[in-house]
Amino acid sequence: MADSSIKEQRALYAQVALETPEALNALIADLEGSSRRKRQAAASTLSIAASMKPEVLTEFSNVFVDALNRPEAQTRWECLDILTNIVGVESRLCDKAIPGAESALFDEDSGPLHLAAMRFLCRLGSTTENRSQKVWPLIDEAIQCYHGDIEFQEMLVAVIAFSEGKLADEVAEELKSRMAFDAKSGRGVLRKRAAQIVGNLS
Repeated sequence: MADSSIKEQRALYAQVALETPEALNALIADLEGSSRRKRQAAASTLSIAASMKPEVLTEFSNVFVDALNRPEAQTRWECLDILTNIVGVESRLCDKAIPGAESALFDEDSGPLHLAAMRFLCRLGSTTENRSQKVWPLIDEAIQCYHGDIEFQEMLVAVIAFSEGKLADEVAEELKSRMAFDAKSGRGVLRKRAAQIVGNLS
């Protein structure tokens, strides 16, 4: 089956799940189950649902946090995407996901997983000064680790949003310092995005 057809089917089922408790509970059961294939499919469908109405999924936040311990990368990155959307409606439910996000951020094998973790940490860290202090060491290390990777430009989009959030003064200064070189000496999109971060913090 073509990827586009699979995505269309999952989008339709995501809509059904948002309107039908039985369908939603079935997806949650698959996510918690022993089948890798079913976990990945459920996580993908639930991620689509979370992009539509994250408030419907908040009661299952502990399930998504727990799923960050699954061995397969896709389940973890889909659940990080779900939690990133939940931050916007109930950020306090997402604090427990920081350890799982840290493990995902530095997983050796998956670029999409690194990116999903960075997006989650930047979104959560932007909500309060205290959270910014908690996640900044992870964000800072990731900026250094993945500077030349294919996902880095998209990571910087998340860092831009982080720089627009409620950051502690020391976090803002350290982030500004971290991006100063690229803002001055980088090239192309890298320089533009780094300059935007520095500008947001100036």
